[in-house]
Amino acid sequence: MNFIKNNLANAITLGNLFSGCVGAVHLILGDYQTTAICIILSLVLDFFDGFVARALKANSNLGTQLDSLADMVSFGLIPGLAMFKMLEPFGNDFFGMHLPFEIKYLGFFITLFSCLRLAIFNLDEDQKYYFKGLNTPSNTILIFGIYYVLQTEIFSKPENQFGTLHISINLGAEFWLLLTAISSWLLISPIKMIAMKFKSMKLQDNYPKLALLIGSILILIIFKIVGIPIVILYYIFISLIFQKQLK
Repeated sequence: MNFIKNNLANAITLGNLFSGCVGAVHLILGDYQTTAICIILSLVLDFFDGFVARALKANSNLGTQLDSLADMVSFGLIPGLAMFKMLEPFGNDFFGMHLPFEIKYLGFFITLFSCLRLAIFNLDEDQKYYFKGLNTPSNTILIFGIYYVLQTEIFSKPENQFGTLHISINLGAEFWLLLTAISSWLLISPIKMIAMKFKSMKLQDNYPKLALLIGSILILIIFKIVGIPIVILYYIFISLIFQKQLK
């Protein structure tokens, strides 16, 4: 019985990792809908592994390390692969130059900085009630959300036969590389970000969370699928507004 109690949270974490592996494979194959389901499942499991560990008082250093390793795939590799797919149409062309490599591989800088962000988080004891920099699940929702929106909104319209390839080229490699740079920087930035952890139940202490929750619901109601990446931009915006209250 103690074995189950001590390892249930770790089993849930491994479920997160398995879901991330499946999602990454399907993203490579171009099956973005299955990848979206896997990301949602990983998000749920990532939440519940910590919840279960605290409820059973089974927190451990092993669990901490497993959590980061699982997140590295689900919320590190997948957004890098999504950017890889969005940069793929450009080959090795950049500002009229022919580089000795295809620029799609630069999308994996998101994966590298996700790894760095997770390592920093494990060593930082201050991030109990807030995040320092954009957390990897939010970054995944932002990057994959943009990819998903392009796929869903374009392929659902017969007249847009070129789909994401057409839109990606129209936006230009510079746009996607800039987004890669911004995403990578946000992951390790010193900006405080709202965490849905409650230090107290006083209303005034939770204004940032309430603003985030209400605003996000309204964005999703108004914009529907397109609102998925917009919610993350709103999250960053609200976090900037409430910087002094995040501690």
